[in-house]
Amino acid sequence: MGLGALAAGDFLGIRGSRVRLSGDGGGGLFGGGGGHVTEYPAGASGAFRTPFSVLFHGPLEPVLPQGIYRLEHAQLGTLEFFIVPVGPDEAADSKAGQAMRYEAVFG
Repeated sequence: MGLGALAAGDFLGIRGSRVRLSGDGGGGLFGGGGGHVTEYPAGASGAFRTPFSVLFHGPLEPVLPQGIYRLEHAQLGTLEFFIVPVGPDEAADSKAGQAMRYEAVFG
């Protein structure tokens, strides 16, 4: 599946599952694949999809820098997209009770 074909529902379908993120800035196993998906009002007419964002939860340390990362998941396959750390947050699936949040935005 390519980036252009992705929709918010694709990430809702993997909600709570583990994903692997890797890139030049590091990576690892992340929880909450599609842990929180937000759809935004449709942009200009003729847009090919409704814009949305996805939050992923990773370990508090080390914090991955913003950049392009490869996501690997059995259902979605392998994708590359830009993620940004947005700060720590309580995460229900984290043993320590907290996790670093990372956001990817799809327009």
